[in-house]
Amino acid sequence: MAQKSGGDKVTRYLVIGMVIFVVLVGTIFSVMSNRSKTAAIPSTVSKADGYGIVFNGDVKGKTVDIWEDLQCPICQQFESINGAYIKDLVDAKKTKVVFHLLSFIGTESVLAANSLACAADEGKFLQMHAYLYAHQGKENTGTWSNAALIKSGAAVGLTSSKFVSCVDKGTYTGWVANVANDGSAQNVTSTPTVKVNGKEIDRNTQYMDAAAFKKAVEG
Repeated sequence: MAQKSGGDKVTRYLVIGMVIFVVLVGTIFSVMSNRSKTAAIPSTVSKADGYGIVFNGDVKGKTVDIWEDLQCPICQQFESINGAYIKDLVDAKKTKVVFHLLSFIGTESVLAANSLACAADEGKFLQMHAYLYAHQGKENTGTWSNAALIKSGAAVGLTSSKFVSCVDKGTYTGWVANVANDGSAQNVTSTPTVKVNGKEIDRNTQYMDAAAFKKAVEG
């Protein structure tokens, strides 16, 4: 009987130990999964707009959403064709424009997106955005290190200690995860992806033709 009692105690302790282990593992995964939800976000970001960086947020009637990856060569091509027109949309303040910075390609995409968020805080998102595409290198070859991104910022007038610290510390890398999670929830599987009032425009005919893109946006 004593052996049975001892065995029962061992079994009980093993069960208790397993329960504690499961609870701890669950807690760890919960913390990890919620980390992006509690991450710092740029001042111009709207959670309601998929954590995108928003311009003309108070404009009603027309919204253009752009999902992109700063290392994506097709995104660079899209920017070279349509970037000036998109800037005009922002400057005219008649269209709400939301930039969703994804990180499909890798770590350098995260670093570049973080640097753009830092630039957004200082009112130079579009300048930094254009510069990074104009100087895009090959994917994951060291083009977008933090040091290179700080230098890129300086080229467009971002020289404050706040910007440098934001880039160096990766202040908004958690926010980049938020953007990725929302993009996944919306079934965005490639970059660039452009939607006008929630509907994707024709990838085959309207992305890389400036006149067709303008028509798709303006109707």
